[in-house]
Amino acid sequence: MLFALFLTISFSDVRAQEKLDELLPIRGFAIAAPKPSGLNDFIKFIEEELGPKKVNTLILRVDYNYQFKSHPELRDSAALSRSDVRKLVNAAKKFNIRIIPQINLLGHQSWAGKLENLLKVYPEFDETPSVKMPADYKWPNPDGLYCKSYCPLHPGVHKVVFALVDEITEAFETNAFHAGMDEVFYIGDDKCPRCGGRDKAELFAGEVRKIRDHLALSGKELWIWGDRLIDGKTTGIGMWAASLNNTHKAIDMIPKDVIICDWQYGRPNQTAVYFALKGFRVVSCPWDKPNVALVQIDDMIRSRQYATKEVKPNFYGVAHTVWSGPVPFFNGYYGRTPVTAAASDGTRPVDPNETPWNTFKVMYDKIGKLELKP
Repeated sequence: MLFALFLTISFSDVRAQEKLDELLPIRGFAIAAPKPSGLNDFIKFIEEELGPKKVNTLILRVDYNYQFKSHPELRDSAALSRSDVRKLVNAAKKFNIRIIPQINLLGHQSWAGKLENLLKVYPEFDETPSVKMPADYKWPNPDGLYCKSYCPLHPGVHKVVFALVDEITEAFETNAFHAGMDEVFYIGDDKCPRCGGRDKAELFAGEVRKIRDHLALSGKELWIWGDRLIDGKTTGIGMWAASLNNTHKAIDMIPKDVIICDWQYGRPNQTAVYFALKGFRVVSCPWDKPNVALVQIDDMIRSRQYATKEVKPNFYGVAHTVWSGPVPFFNGYYGRTPVTAAASDGTRPVDPNETPWNTFKVMYDKIGKLELKP
């Protein structure tokens, strides 16, 4: 009798998992990788939250938070060791969670008034060396400086970044890599001796293809953010979650096996449909607005339900995104710090319910209930 009950429960669990996989193949979470001092707390979060909530994809922004052997000069001062990474990988494997490490390529080579490690160590890779980092950063500014980019045509840049990519994907025992590539405002700069005058869409597409082709040599997938592939003017989405510098034309120049992470935060724009009809697998990515996240989940499930058999696989799932390190997120998630009138990124006043941690809870509460529906 007990054995029969065990078989019934096990079969029920399998069917529930199969149903969830059918509704949302990708159920993701994206956040910065922990520092070594926060490793145990992060592993606890995997075991107590991500695993039980049926998250199956963990996008970790590693950047230079790893003790690279190929280029130790690019390591952060406090960085994860190979042993630390193995602990993360083992914790994730218990729950069949695939980790996809991210290093920001092309754009996001600086933040505010601070250069990130690549351009700090290799200033010759800078797309806009004439733009100096300000002591007191403000936006907007006369230089149009949001984040620096590396020059995609510099003859030495890929030897360096691909060594990092190969090392980090091996360390995380993964078959996928996230290259970032969002919010690229500096590309094809007129003063660049290599890129000046070139078509920005062709430059962007060329960099995507170069990274994708390198990964394909070892059977790995490329994931990127999708904003640069959307026409910000025609859609009315604007310059942040879409492009106003003509990179959007690159969508017709890149391989269809690139996975698109479609972040649309302020409203549930129907951009996932655009990517899917263009032939790409697309993951809808909310951030800090629970109502937007709920609509995006419904949209993804509905799209998979009504799409043709050719397009259905392109509606790949959803992934919650967090734009801080784990510590601020955990502090909010576990109620360690009071929610103030400021947004989670500190830039604007918002409803106190509109936080990344509340959005994550609401989003995965809904996903958890999907298993229970007949």
